[in-house]
Amino acid sequence: MNLLLDFILRLSRFAQTIAGIALTGILGLTVTDVLLRSLGRPIVGSYEIVALMGALVVGCSLPFTSWVRGHIYVDFLVQKLSEPLRQGFHFATRGLGMLLFFLIAWNLFKMGADLQNSGEVSPTLQIPFYPIVYAVGISCFLEFLVLLGDIVKLVRGKYE
Repeated sequence: MNLLLDFILRLSRFAQTIAGIALTGILGLTVTDVLLRSLGRPIVGSYEIVALMGALVVGCSLPFTSWVRGHIYVDFLVQKLSEPLRQGFHFATRGLGMLLFFLIAWNLFKMGADLQNSGEVSPTLQIPFYPIVYAVGISCFLEFLVLLGDIVKLVRGKYE
């Protein structure tokens, strides 16, 4: 079981690296575009590129953030529950989250296939949308795996 958790962690870190690269790219592109605009030479399509990379940042950062519990977690009500009820609550919420992210990933894969078949591209730079949609779908499936890992930790009694 440790192999599964290690595998999920490695995939989550890889996705986080992609998110970091995309965020750095957004920063560099925006700064460069602002500087060049002041010289009368804006970067054509910078809005499109920032929007597409923004989708990568949000999608790819989700699994690792969830793994390390870096998101906002309001637990003052949950902490008042007894240990068995608290574990049941965590199990139920992780199960519902798994269902949600599996459905999101499934629909993003279907949407990516539709975009790929239709050949839809961005208006200015003609960048195809489907690779970004597939990447966010993979990240949502990875979030499904992270939540599965949380359930494994719950069952093993190693959930913090």
